[in-house]
Amino acid sequence: MHDAGAGRSTRDEIPPGTADYLLTAAAIRERSGLVFAAAERGETRHFALNLDRLDDAVARVVSVTRRRYPDLLVPFHSRWRHFSAGGVDRARLVAPGADLAETARARLDLAIVSVLLDAGAGPSWRYREAETGLVLARSEGLAVASMRAMQAGLFSSDPRLPWRADAASLASLSAARLSDAFQHGRENPLAGLEGRAFLLRRLGAVAASRPDLFGAPPRLGNLYDFWLRKRDNLPAPEMLRLMLRVFGPIWPGRLSLGGVPLGDCGRHPAVPGDALVPFHKLSQWLFYSLIEPLADSGFAITEIDGLTGLAEYRNGGLFLDTGVIVARDPDLPRRTLDPFAEEVVEWRALTLALLDRLADRVRERLGVDPSAFPLAKILEGGSWAAGREVAAERRQDGRPPLLIVSDGTVF
Repeated sequence: MHDAGAGRSTRDEIPPGTADYLLTAAAIRERSGLVFAAAERGETRHFALNLDRLDDAVARVVSVTRRRYPDLLVPFHSRWRHFSAGGVDRARLVAPGADLAETARARLDLAIVSVLLDAGAGPSWRYREAETGLVLARSEGLAVASMRAMQAGLFSSDPRLPWRADAASLASLSAARLSDAFQHGRENPLAGLEGRAFLLRRLGAVAASRPDLFGAPPRLGNLYDFWLRKRDNLPAPEMLRLMLRVFGPIWPGRLSLGGVPLGDCGRHPAVPGDALVPFHKLSQWLFYSLIEPLADSGFAITEIDGLTGLAEYRNGGLFLDTGVIVARDPDLPRRTLDPFAEEVVEWRALTLALLDRLADRVRERLGVDPSAFPLAKILEGGSWAAGREVAAERRQDGRPPLLIVSDGTVF
């Protein structure tokens, strides 16, 4: 079904000083590597490395992976794992009675909207699922809330066809309607609510402007039809590049280069010249979540390991909480940080570089081959779950080790 591929450092000869280069997985890996190299030389301002502790992180990830998946049949890290929170198979609810193609479109609709709503919910927010009585928090709560919202037709302009996310409905989505769907309120605050609604409105506008990708009338799931003609050979890095270029304008207040929005991209002095370090966390998380519905409908996605790990607070928290990454200022964990502050950029870059090194050691311990166990399975097995587990051990509310302001569009 999937080919992990090799050559994860391939750049396709894109000039390194251009926006096109910064909108690639190769640039994420290479620029993070420059920050990591500076840390190895002791030249980073905010964090030091203690690589002697990396085996501690590896041991924890191996233990968590074996516990969660004793047969080592680990799925990809994607939004679809969250849709089954509480042991409920909600994926079967999507577009009941539809044919294979329409089911795939509906699953793409759901994955895109749900991932873009997946920035940190905040420690106190909860979602009570009426259908099951389950009370869910954080990523699982956001996933189930977004799925139930789609089931109710929140993202469709046609009440008769609820299982879709079309440009017309997204472009007019108000924060109030999103608030109702996500049970936001004074006693149950969802962090970054306005930012989430704004992001989806921008998404609707982008979809409306690209009928070549999203069809007419425009709908997110019509990416299925766009990719259909190449279904037998779709390299993951090329697909991600397209998505980064197309969805770039939806991200508010971000850096741009030559008029091209760079999305999730910060600056760090360890990078010579432009100092730009791309991460594209939500976009890569989104793409990992599209692989499953596309593969289930017969698409062959190749070179999946050309993508990178995810620079977010669970993976990054794993390395901080196990002592692989060490804050130079002991007061740093008590400060509130902007998502694009140099401290956060440094932490995220080190996280990405360390995930590749951790993945190699985890595979060796598990006795698996990279082609059968790509990075997306390390994350799922894996590093994300281990980061959440160690956070719960260290802090009563399970929050990440750094306090980062959430605007609903990054973490």
